[in-house]
Amino acid sequence: MSRSPAPGGTGQSGARATVRALQGALAAENSAVYGYGVAGAHLSGARRAAAVRDWVGHENARDTLTAMLTARGSQPQPAAAAYALPFPVRSAADAVRLAAVLEDRVTAVYLGLVALGEPALRAFGAAAVRSAALRAAAWRGSTLAFPGLEVPARRPPRTAAHTSQPATSGTGASPAPSRSG
Repeated sequence: MSRSPAPGGTGQSGARATVRALQGALAAENSAVYGYGVAGAHLSGARRAAAVRDWVGHENARDTLTAMLTARGSQPQPAAAAYALPFPVRSAADAVRLAAVLEDRVTAVYLGLVALGEPALRAFGAAAVRSAALRAAAWRGSTLAFPGLEVPARRPPRTAAHTSQPATSGTGASPAPSRSG
């Protein structure tokens, strides 16, 4: 049985897939840099220090991705002036929740690099997935079973008033990660 090449393997289509994955990661890092600026404005003390540390880490990742794209002869997409946030951030609790969402989105995008055929990019992507998942867990206070993949949304607990209604078997899925957030 022959083995099919991994996505982003060899040839021109592989090069395009690689550039697309790198551009996606760059967009996610730019979004995270913006989001941490918003989050940091609502935090103080140790949480603010953690947000600044993570913000700098995303700036460094952004710069690394920019260099990787340039080395491949591709023009890195510039950052937007502003990004849509997934929800209004008006408190420290919102800021902490935003930081976790940002990291979840970064994790999801880096899975695109893990799927490529080039071993160095796969390793880079895997390291980035691990780092972002650990940051998300630190902000959330818990881990996810499969970081970067869609997970069922938490459902509110059933109360006695709701027990007369039949339970549904569907699981509410969280929205797919986007590059703007």
